[in-house]
Amino acid sequence: MITHEELLRVASLSKLEIDANDLDHFAEGVNNIVDFVEQLQEVDTEGVEPTFHGNKLRDVYREDVAKLRGNTEELLANTPEREGNYIKVPEMIESEEA
Repeated sequence: MITHEELLRVASLSKLEIDANDLDHFAEGVNNIVDFVEQLQEVDTEGVEPTFHGNKLRDVYREDVAKLRGNTEELLANTPEREGNYIKVPEMIESEEA
């Protein structure tokens, strides 16, 4: 059981302020957590492989492979201007402020 003094010490180290009226409430909560951790310590884990996550994770990434969807004419059909198989864009003019 955590005492009020221990709880105030931990709160002080954590830079937390606990009102004296709330000490019983917080002490009860901390004691419940400690009790639960003690229960977990009693579980027999002999032969259980360590894990970092409770769910089986799989790699959701696929190999990044470029695929041409449609032919070049179809892809360039909606471009405003083109030059051969390239999209023509306005020339970049550098400002004098740069």
